[in-house]
Amino acid sequence: MARENNLEACRVEKLTTILAIGTTNPPNCFYQADYLDFYFRVTKSEHMTQLKDKFRRKCERSTIKKRCMYLTEAMLKENPNLTIYKAPSFDIRQEILVTEVPKLGMEAALKAIKEWGQPISKITHLIFCTSSGIDMPSADHKLAKLIGLKPSVQRFMIYNQGCFGGASALRLAKDLAENNASA
Repeated sequence: MARENNLEACRVEKLTTILAIGTTNPPNCFYQADYLDFYFRVTKSEHMTQLKDKFRRKCERSTIKKRCMYLTEAMLKENPNLTIYKAPSFDIRQEILVTEVPKLGMEAALKAIKEWGQPISKITHLIFCTSSGIDMPSADHKLAKLIGLKPSVQRFMIYNQGCFGGASALRLAKDLAENNASA
């Protein structure tokens, strides 16, 4: 009973609210209609007409209007294993991701902080969620350094959870806000 009363005393009685959202995308965007030709050209697969037709049908039926990616055609030419089926490319992809994901995170974070309208020094917790790349030090640590967060900020990193990760990050943020008076 005493433990329950203590937990209730620690719980913040306030409505949990999203105060700002910052988003960003990689800089290179293709409209869905153009992506098909780009993809088959860079993978040197234009001769695979049946596969291209199947891919075209999927593109036309999807609700995706444009695709944003970090890779450029020049990068793909410099790293041909990125376009070859079953070629070893994990290290190249990982190298790109661990460098670029925190930078994208910084863009989104700075937009959210600007919309929030408070100084960075008021941030008490950081949740970083990505479906891409794994590194040490982790992306949340790199982001904290990029935007100048205090070392005392409590950081949480969620890697490789796909769409589930976004919901997990929101659930974690809600729990942190409700159970920490300073959050």
